Amino acid sequence: MTSPFTRPALLCNTQSGSHDDAVRDQIAELCRTHGAPLVATFALPDGDIPDVAELQRQDIDLLLVWTGDGTINAAATRGAGWDGAILALPGGTLNLLSKALHGDRPVSEILTDALQGRARRSPIPTVVSDAGTAFITVVAGPATRWAEVRETMRQDGLIEASRAAPDALDEMMNAPGVRIGADSKAYPAVILTPTPGGIRADGILTEGTGDVLRHGLAWLGGDFRDGPSEPVASGEIVVLESDQPISLEFDGELAEVASPAKFSLGTSAVDFIATA
Repeated sequence: MTSPFTRPALLCNTQSGSHDDAVRDQIAELCRTHGAPLVATFALPDGDIPDVAELQRQDIDLLLVWTGDGTINAAATRGAGWDGAILALPGGTLNLLSKALHGDRPVSEILTDALQGRARRSPIPTVVSDAGTAFITVVAGPATRWAEVRETMRQDGLIEASRAAPDALDEMMNAPGVRIGADSKAYPAVILTPTPGGIRADGILTEGTGDVLRHGLAWLGGDFRDGPSEPVASGEIVVLESDQPISLEFDGELAEVASPAKFSLGTSAVDFIATA
C-alpha cells in the first residue's frame, strides 16, 4: 500500500532511557517498505529540534516524534504553522500524548497504521497560559513535587527517591493548595485536561491515608491521573488561585506561575496524526 506521506523525518533522543537502536532501525525499515524512506533524522541531544524553516527546507511532510511528552510539546511548538503533520510515538517515560492519540500500542503498529493511511489528521485541543502550552495535561499545585521524586527514581534509583519522598508528601499535605475562585475548595493539585468542548479541571483528593498512598503510587507509577480526584469545573477559561506561586507540570515539564493564573482552551498550530 502506498503511504499518504512521501518525505517523513524522525526526531529521537539517543540519550533517553527508552531509546533502542533496534526500534530505531525498525522505524527506518517500515518507512522504506512503505515507499517513504526517512529523509532526515534529528537526534537529540547533539542535534536540534527542527523549526518550521528547517521542516520546509527539507520538504518534510511527516515528523515522527519518538521521544517523551516534553519533547513532543517542544516539537509541536517549534513547528507551529508548518503544513505537515506530527506522529507522536511512545519513546519516553509516560507517553501520555501517544496513548491519547493511538492507545497503548507499540511503535511498529502505530507507524504502520499511519503509513497505510489508517489514521486521522487534525489539530488537537490545548491548554494555553503565560507559562506555556500543554498538549495533554497541566498539573497545578504543590503535589507536583512528586514529579521530582519520580525523576529522581528514574535517574538515581529507588533509594534516592525514598529520601526525597517525605518532602514531597509534606508539600502535598501542608503547602497552600490551588482553587478555582477565592472562596472555593483548595486542592493539593488541580489537573487541567484540554478537550474539544473545553478545559476539564479535576481536583486531586487526599482525604485519608488510602488517598495519599494511591497518589504516591500513581505519580511514581507514571500516570498521576490514576489517583483519586473529583471534577471541579469545565470551560474555555479556568483561573487558578493560591496563596503562593503555583507549581506546574506541563506535559511532564516543570514550571511555576504567579497567582492568579489564567488557562485558556486553544488549538494546536500543527496537525497531529491519530490512529485510535
